[in-house]
Amino acid sequence: MGDVLVGACSWTDPQLVASGWYPRGRRDAEGRLRHYASRLPLVEVDSAYYALPRRRNSDLWVERTPEGFRFDVKAFSLLTGHPTRPGALPPDLRARQAGGALLDEVWGRFAEGIGPLREAGRLGTVLFQFPPWFAPGTRAERALEDCARRAAGWPLAVEFRHPAWWAAERADDTRALLSGLGATAVGVDTVQGIDGSLPPVAPVSRPGLAVVRFHGRSAAWGSGSKEDRFRHDYDVTELAAWVPRLRRVARRTDELHVLFNNCCADAAVRAAETMRDLLTPRRR
Repeated sequence: MGDVLVGACSWTDPQLVASGWYPRGRRDAEGRLRHYASRLPLVEVDSAYYALPRRRNSDLWVERTPEGFRFDVKAFSLLTGHPTRPGALPPDLRARQAGGALLDEVWGRFAEGIGPLREAGRLGTVLFQFPPWFAPGTRAERALEDCARRAAGWPLAVEFRHPAWWAAERADDTRALLSGLGATAVGVDTVQGIDGSLPPVAPVSRPGLAVVRFHGRSAAWGSGSKEDRFRHDYDVTELAAWVPRLRRVARRTDELHVLFNNCCADAAVRAAETMRDLLTPRRR
């Protein structure tokens, strides 16, 4: 069975910092990351979606974490077709017209920013999370091909928010598409039974890495504020129901990343620690 790494989708979320999970004396930037890395072996850098990562920060992250720790980095919004405010761009790019030249520059700076993580072997994957309107079709497939070409050499993972990608009649085609691009298919856990609900699949599209992200089961998933959409406190029964499926995935991959995105106080890190314990074989 492959290695299973469990973590949360942020170590800097304000609600987590305010929750008391970080002990006194370890609440500065360095102390938070060192403490987090002493408890969990994996984290997602969600801040890279909102602003381009900086090489200096990546250098510090490498310095403050042990060998074997992994960072999954979320791709910057512009790279996945999400609306991007000019203020989210570096100051020297804000006056540029949207288009190919700007996109090329942003890709280059994103690559530069995550360089130290790649060089140190700490980069788990780069997560390209496409928006809910990114529906299956020729145009989407061309965008995915362009993404894979630009990210050649990176560990690439793709998460879809449009449920049609993983509908029963299309799931095999989606898996084959991502496999052909050398990309990891990201499975998800979300609330069921509302418009836009994604099926709770855990697909394997390449043997090197599988990723499953737990977004919580809030009924406000498709309509509320960010805090409302991701507010959920997983109980042990909900997590235990996933354990057989995750173990099956781990048997088919070299490494499985399980990430919790239910960012409400310390709910994500607590769920991550519980899932880690559930997945750890008991000694006889």
